[in-house]
Amino acid sequence: MSNRSETITPSTLRAWGLPDPGESKKSRGRIIVVGGSRRTPGAVVLAGEASLRVGAGRLGVVVPKSVDAQLGAVIPEAAVFALPDDSTEPLSRVVRDEIARADAVLVGPGFDDPGETRATLTRVAECEPRTLVLDAYALGILPDVDRTMLPDRLILNPNTEETAILLGRDLGDDRIADLGDVAERYDAVVNCYGDIVDAVGNSWRIAAGGPGLGTSGSGDVLAGAIAGMAARGLEPAAAAAWGAWVHARAGDRLTDREGLGFLARDIAAELTLALHETLAPQTSA
Repeated sequence: MSNRSETITPSTLRAWGLPDPGESKKSRGRIIVVGGSRRTPGAVVLAGEASLRVGAGRLGVVVPKSVDAQLGAVIPEAAVFALPDDSTEPLSRVVRDEIARADAVLVGPGFDDPGETRATLTRVAECEPRTLVLDAYALGILPDVDRTMLPDRLILNPNTEETAILLGRDLGDDRIADLGDVAERYDAVVNCYGDIVDAVGNSWRIAAGGPGLGTSGSGDVLAGAIAGMAARGLEPAAAAAWGAWVHARAGDRLTDREGLGFLARDIAAELTLALHETLAPQTSA
């Protein structure tokens, strides 16, 4: 694989375009976020909000029963569904139907137990989601999951540590080549800190974002933005590029305006403005 990537710019994204939003929330796609735990329930909130901020029309969250009541109050825009107390139990019929009908399903934000994450991902995969986005713990257990169980449209959003797990070794000097190995191994689109690679060797680079994005929960916002774009109907590589760009641009806007120290919830709220800015036609002076 070549280590030369196409640089993504607003002009690139405008040329790619976005699906017509239509006239109702139903035309902008349905996303389901599966994750959360008693220790980290907020990850699902951040990811879910981000998906709506980039234009997804409808949101459902599937979380453990220990946190489902509080999630309903914190994110009133979402339909809330409960996972079974025992991860070996099947998902309810309602949850299975919601996952099967969703345009994109994000699994991982907020999970903190590998065994429960593996069991949940297996049950989600049995529902045959159209597009699956994996983040956080769902990436850590992916090497133990049969790839043939997962949908063709698969997007992975690892950090460098998770990329090493997916590789089965430490990253080398050529990150694009390493991400290409992951993309080929899992037949997926991979986004890692603004480097996006698909399974046939295409790669793109987002030269935006800064240290302010390195804050707790930022990765959950990023995963939600990518999944939201996928729910809107974008192909996996375009969804990863659009989601990663608006996340990075939101961070740059916050840095310019407020300096270092903004929160992940601030990034989520800024996504809509970053998206609007990117779509706006450029005018000459």
